[in-house]
Amino acid sequence: MKAGFYPKLAFDGIRKNQRLYLPYVLTCVGMVMMFYILAFLQQTPALDALAGADTIRTTLGFGSWVVAIFACIFLFYTNSFLMRRRKKEFGLYSILGMGKGNIGHVLFWESLMIAVFSTVVGLAAGMALSKLAELGLVALMQGEATYTLSASSDAVLQTSAVFGFIFLLLFLNTLRQVRFSSAVSLLHSEAVGEKPPKGNWFLGTLGLLLLGAGYYIAVAMADPLSALSMFFVAVILVILGTYLLMISGSVLLCRLLQKKKAYYYKSNHFISVSSMGYRMKRNGAGLGSICIMACMVLVMISSTAALYFGAEDALRSRYPSEMNLQVQYADPASLTGGGTSSLRDKVQAIADAQGAQLTGVTDYRVASIAGVVQNGVIVTDPKEVNTLSAATLSGVAQFFLLPLSDYNTCMGTAETLEDGEALLYVLRTDYDADTIAFRGGSTFRIKKQVDSFMGSGDAVMSLIPTIAIIVPDFSAAIAPMASWTDSRGDPALILKWNYNFDTGLSAQGQVDLYRSLKDALRAEEIAGTADYYAQNLDSREANRTDFYATFGGLFYLGIILSIVFLFATVLMIYYKQVCEGYEDQRRFGIMQKVGMTEKDIRRSINSQLLTVFFLPLGLALCHLSFAFPMIRKILLCFHLTNVWLFVLTTVITFLVFAVFYTLVYRATSNAYYNIVSSAKQTADAA
Repeated sequence: MKAGFYPKLAFDGIRKNQRLYLPYVLTCVGMVMMFYILAFLQQTPALDALAGADTIRTTLGFGSWVVAIFACIFLFYTNSFLMRRRKKEFGLYSILGMGKGNIGHVLFWESLMIAVFSTVVGLAAGMALSKLAELGLVALMQGEATYTLSASSDAVLQTSAVFGFIFLLLFLNTLRQVRFSSAVSLLHSEAVGEKPPKGNWFLGTLGLLLLGAGYYIAVAMADPLSALSMFFVAVILVILGTYLLMISGSVLLCRLLQKKKAYYYKSNHFISVSSMGYRMKRNGAGLGSICIMACMVLVMISSTAALYFGAEDALRSRYPSEMNLQVQYADPASLTGGGTSSLRDKVQAIADAQGAQLTGVTDYRVASIAGVVQNGVIVTDPKEVNTLSAATLSGVAQFFLLPLSDYNTCMGTAETLEDGEALLYVLRTDYDADTIAFRGGSTFRIKKQVDSFMGSGDAVMSLIPTIAIIVPDFSAAIAPMASWTDSRGDPALILKWNYNFDTGLSAQGQVDLYRSLKDALRAEEIAGTADYYAQNLDSREANRTDFYATFGGLFYLGIILSIVFLFATVLMIYYKQVCEGYEDQRRFGIMQKVGMTEKDIRRSINSQLLTVFFLPLGLALCHLSFAFPMIRKILLCFHLTNVWLFVLTTVITFLVFAVFYTLVYRATSNAYYNIVSSAKQTADAA
């Protein structure tokens, strides 16, 4: 054949089907651009000067491979839409004498043109926007920006290799479809699957059961650790349930609407419901995919936005005071016998030297131990705890014993207790018994449960339930447990003194004081003059940058991945509209011949919009509502306790997405309307 014949034929095929290829190519460009930006940000020197750079690079690396895997899966999915429309054209080529080898040459040049164009334009767009992306990331991480433009050859090579491999797989897949299809099957490929569908009650019921199981797991998890461990189980159940429900349930919905004569036999419902009934068997999976992607966007943006905008709340929850000192002692006598006085005096002296005014002081002793509650008795034996924790994570808790005197001083209360009595404070769990006892230790009658407790970073950090027991005689309460050991032979009872305070210093002054205290404590440990086992000093201001860097990086990654999934959602909606428009063209042509007007067509399309295309959005809202309790508990792992902030970000995210979804559907429905409204002319020409 003449040189350039196959490339020209391939180019003409793309040009003549530009309504299908243009959004596909733009999405390929967008995927390449996003992957390059994430690969570039992993290697940009701008992160070197930022706190938490290693964490951010790891997070971005994870995000780039999520984009690559999703791009591969999604481009295979959307490529199937293209091939479905092109198979008739390839069948016609076969009838005109072209062999499958010739068609393979055409497919090769089409794939090569799309791959080269998408990669080159995507890389160019990525390079053009990479600096803007870098500035956005640095701003979210509260770092100092530089304005030097740069490109990464490693990111270019990595992006080219990943998407070159994806486009190769796409080409081989299309070649396979043509290779194993006859000319007749290719010519009539669009008519395949036109048998009247039947709603499958079994699959529909199974979908409901799987969805219900996922919802139950999401709502029933009592603590962050359980929510974290069961999150992916719930997600898988909801995804499977969504697909089964959309595939079978949507067919059943159309059948039920057809049986409702008052609804079905109207001009604006008749065509849309009947045509949807034929399509749902095949396209219910598409609606399910739209629902899942919408839910992913909503969850990612709402949760990462809540983390970012709630970073200050999380910081203050983790570090309740500007300075937070925890000192661990090896024996009860050092903790209860006044061993903390010398250390308190040293901290005061260093603070005075730097002009700090200690206010909001919380000064208390605490003994902690892990255990499992069984019938009001706390089991602390390591072997039994491990066995029970494997059976029920919700039974494991961290128990704190505190002196009543320390509690009253810190909280400004005047509580009183008799011997054997205790006050109880519970966090992330419930406790209803009248007594609480340690097996082999003390037993306490619960006088009452208190609603407030001194700020403790330990309680916020802990992923498991926390129970604080406030006792009148601290020494007597912990004495029976002093000899208990864990599985390694170390003391099971952890003895700590907490000394937290504000300083009244500037941000830099707080950091300077923190460094001075840290150096003094380290020097004491090195000299061997410390009478304590270990110490840990934390400064809210010294950790602020790390907090904002981590949360800013997560928010940024959430935005990037959400944009990728929005690309996919828009393209999927568009292809559903266009492909279904071509499928419905013949039906609308027949109806126009018997008197259906363009106004009736528009009303029918609007009926279809209300009946079907808002099902994914409504189901996504349902998923988000049931997922809310589980996600809220997972956010506790990041020290985010501001529930109303998460509620606000979730509501705003959904409203913005709903408006976006509606606008996208309205825009793409015009393509559907233009196809079906010209059905009469197409039918006449045929």
